Amino acid sequence: MKNLAIDIGSTFGSPFGQGKGIGDLVTLILNTSFAIASIIILFLFIFAGISLISGAGSSDPQKIEKGKKAITTAIIGFIIIFGAYWVIRIIEIITGSNFITQPTI
Repeated sequence: MKNLAIDIGSTFGSPFGQGKGIGDLVTLILNTSFAIASIIILFLFIFAGISLISGAGSSDPQKIEKGKKAITTAIIGFIIIFGAYWVIRIIEIITGSNFITQPTI
């Protein structure tokens, strides 16, 4: 019971225990989350467009309203993701680090 922590670098073959630290892991998580959020927003725009087109074709006001709400949600999500990316870029510029633009992983 001396060691309660596991050395993930040697046990699982992970680079995060051998020269790569928590900052590199955060970089990986941030880059992945931006990519996943962008894909979700893209699908939301596609869904909203299809909903608007099908609602206009069938003269169904509920489908049109649903499409409008989806487009509004997608635009708000895009603004949030875009703003978060630029806040992180400003932090990079102020601190002089490159954890988004040039990750080491």
